[in-house]
Amino acid sequence: MLVDDDNQQIGVMPKPLVHHGETPLHRAFSAYLFDAEGRLLVTRRALDKQTFPGMWTNTVCGHPGPGEADADAIARRASDELGLRVSDLRPALPDYRYRAELLGIVENEICPVYLGVFHGEPVPAAGEVGEWEVLDWAAFRARQDTEGDAWSPWCREQARLIEATGLLAG
Repeated sequence: MLVDDDNQQIGVMPKPLVHHGETPLHRAFSAYLFDAEGRLLVTRRALDKQTFPGMWTNTVCGHPGPGEADADAIARRASDELGLRVSDLRPALPDYRYRAELLGIVENEICPVYLGVFHGEPVPAAGEVGEWEVLDWAAFRARQDTEGDAWSPWCREQARLIEATGLLAG
């Protein structure tokens, strides 16, 4: 879904045509999903992904379809990419927006960020996820600090912003 600066849909475009050097502003989402013990599932993007291949990132990212609620899109991507079910989704950064570039490919997204719970054992789809790990938040942040460029730029920024909300306390 192509959107304007006020996040109002102004059109649609097939995903393969959206990400390039002059990517139009479009709608996306990011989800940080935790297990029953409160550990975060992080994923490494498949090496053949068009955007930010091989980078570690949050649990799932994606694009809702026209008329698709973010919660439904997150559940769809978690199932398709990792074979997981999702529950207890809640917004963490509802107004998050970013622009990032790597190897001539630009991300330009209004991208609400959600926290939630995953159920099941990850079974990654090869074209989407290269690796996965379950980490407590402190270990996740320590890895970002020591492996900065190995992590997607949106994940590094979102992690700092999520911490500032206080939603992870308790």
